[in-house]
Amino acid sequence: MADPRPFLPSDPNTLPCTYTPLPNEANLDGAPETRKRHLKELLAIFSGLLMVSLLVVIISGKEPNSHNASNKHEPLFLAKQPHTASPQKLRPVSRGLPAGVSEKMNRLAGTWKRRCFHGTIACPLFYKGWYHFFYQYNPNKAVWGDIVWGHAVSKDLIHWLHLPLAMVADQWYDVNGVWTGSATILPDGKIVMLYTGSTNESVQVQNLAYPADHSDPLLLNWVKYSGNPVLVPPPGIGYKDFRDPTTAWFTSQGKWRITIGSKLNKTGISLVYDTKDFKTYELLNGVLHAVPGTGMWECVDFYPVLKTSDKGLDTSVNGPDVKHVVKASLDDDRNDYYAFGTYDEKTGKWVPDNQKIDVGIGIRYDYGKFYASKTFYDQNKGRRVLWGWIGESDSENADVQKGWASLQGIPRTVLFDQKTGSNLLQWPVEEIETLRLSSKDFNKVEVKGGSVVPLQVGPATQLDIVAEFELDKKVLESVAESNEAFSCNTSGGAAKRGALGPFGLLVLADESLTEQTPVYFYVAKGPGGIVDTFFCADQTRSSVANDVRKEITGSYIPVLKDEKLSVRILVDHSIVESFAQGGRTTISNRIYPTKAIYGAARLFVFNNATETSVTASIKVWQLNSAFIRPYYQDETSLASFNHVTFIKFIAPFFIFFTLFFVR
Repeated sequence: MADPRPFLPSDPNTLPCTYTPLPNEANLDGAPETRKRHLKELLAIFSGLLMVSLLVVIISGKEPNSHNASNKHEPLFLAKQPHTASPQKLRPVSRGLPAGVSEKMNRLAGTWKRRCFHGTIACPLFYKGWYHFFYQYNPNKAVWGDIVWGHAVSKDLIHWLHLPLAMVADQWYDVNGVWTGSATILPDGKIVMLYTGSTNESVQVQNLAYPADHSDPLLLNWVKYSGNPVLVPPPGIGYKDFRDPTTAWFTSQGKWRITIGSKLNKTGISLVYDTKDFKTYELLNGVLHAVPGTGMWECVDFYPVLKTSDKGLDTSVNGPDVKHVVKASLDDDRNDYYAFGTYDEKTGKWVPDNQKIDVGIGIRYDYGKFYASKTFYDQNKGRRVLWGWIGESDSENADVQKGWASLQGIPRTVLFDQKTGSNLLQWPVEEIETLRLSSKDFNKVEVKGGSVVPLQVGPATQLDIVAEFELDKKVLESVAESNEAFSCNTSGGAAKRGALGPFGLLVLADESLTEQTPVYFYVAKGPGGIVDTFFCADQTRSSVANDVRKEITGSYIPVLKDEKLSVRILVDHSIVESFAQGGRTTISNRIYPTKAIYGAARLFVFNNATETSVTASIKVWQLNSAFIRPYYQDETSLASFNHVTFIKFIAPFFIFFTLFFVR
């Protein structure tokens, strides 16, 4: 089990004793009794003065409310007209079809169980030694509604500390929800935050916020700009079709540029704006990109990747060795699509490399439960990190009963696949390997057609699995060609046998295989001897529960000459994240086993091909739990230690120490 307070003493109310109490005998050092009385008097006076000072500091040192901090903290570059009276506060209402958002929204909640709903990633960033994760959050119930911004921080993207709410729906321009946004770190190191608010009339507008104290590494307090909203839907755009501003990038004209998702009829589009001060904006002619038939684009992302290196890039970087990625989350089908292309800074337009695999009709980030994702540039390690929102597959009623819903996936690095030139490579951040415990190796295990082989790894609920598979090359050459088209979604899952597949691993399976989740490859040999490979996951037997959606998902995956088939799978009780061929294709599954749980969960390797055996080499690590901790009011001192925190937290112990001696 996770330690709820791993960075604190086992008992936060006790301190280690660094002294030995004096014996009861008086006058141990032979000093006169009067001298001891003088010492008592001096210490008592000093302690009294210190107590008064402590009270003064505590009273004067209170922070402003994090959601209503005065606009006197506005940076000079954001200064505007004097602040006017705030409109009457209204109670937030549920966002759904009336607000222009599909009710197919997957329900999200906490990784540590509490009665709540966690929504899409609002804004990740790295600042002053801490990774910050802002997310849409309903603190009242495990369904959509009453959306505010939750906030958590981490030193390593693995162990997290929840902080107080970053922003709440308390102004007319966001009273119906504080929705997705993005952070931009300026050249001087300061932060500006743009976010979508749903107004008291459910109009989607863009708003500006910034930290009340840029010196605070935890960014506990935020100020909403007095001139909000800074952007409203332009003419021709629906008032419920204008959301999710991107991180800004700097242009050669000395302006900052953002893009915002929208639609025109059934054409998904991304609007482009320029700004110099984040207060006033210029709408560029045309759009960054548009794809007919894709519907509303949410959570648009735009970022550069290097064609010749494994380094990540800041969003503002451009040049001859750079490709630009455009990603859109399609509100119509709840999936994330991306494409590579060329960006023209002068016109503000982006052209895809291949229109056949354009945004919304081509490659997806993930072929399972993975939506409304967002990347950020991690300047700490020179990488681009992708966050994805993993929804539930059970009923909303079940979510309400258990009091929470859905999860965030493991953060992933994203790189340009230099071998294919058409794919991103997504891979779990390296920090996940710090959770690895004991491991077992299974080298060159021959798995004959129609067989299932148990892998003795102990409890199989928290695993990091790396596996390679090799087909018999002679069989591959001799097997007959087939005109039958294969699709993961429609071809019968892992139980449907073919000449060259399926084969792979059965995760979260019980001993009798009543429950099992196959993650597998399927190789198809078509006309002309062309070999295609597919990577799939089959949830049809993942649970005996009957109120769960059990889908078969996956996709074609490019496999180059002489490449072995490889997969990495992260198993964590009810979520399985799989990465094939170094991350060219990924699948995230949310499953609900009732038998394959805790010590009853098992791991198997299987081969259901009719014509070939498979040789498998597998390494399996047991994984430790991450520390996901609730917030305690006094823990801000862990991030910042100054004279105020010294007086607040150290002085009482000094007083106690003093009074002990003057008894």
